[in-house]
Amino acid sequence: MGKETIRTDDAAPAAGAYSQATTEGDLVFTAGQIALTPEGEPLDAEPIEVQTERALENLEAVLEAAGTGLEHVLKTTVFLADIDDFEAMNEVYAGYFDSDPPARSAIQAGALPLGMAVEIEAVAIRP
Repeated sequence: MGKETIRTDDAAPAAGAYSQATTEGDLVFTAGQIALTPEGEPLDAEPIEVQTERALENLEAVLEAAGTGLEHVLKTTVFLADIDDFEAMNEVYAGYFDSDPPARSAIQAGALPLGMAVEIEAVAIRP
């Protein structure tokens, strides 16, 4: 089938030399999603809960553009600027993956793009 590049205006635009997602066959690999609105407005001053919600909304939009959805996510990686935000992030995250959640890693990163508190990437399948 070959690599396919995914782009949608319903999620934050790529802020560099990368695609919002790429696919190969039924696999979908997303770029890390941060708290940028689809218009590119940064929500870096917002609390972790708001940033997590926006990142997950962006992730959902990218997955939908690739022909899949959150229910088909196999693995996520959550990068936190401060690991002490884990509980608050997890509370919001759990609302998006309420049954059969994907495998997940969560780590504290040294710093995230645009001073954000959270970045979330995923690997999913297309049904």
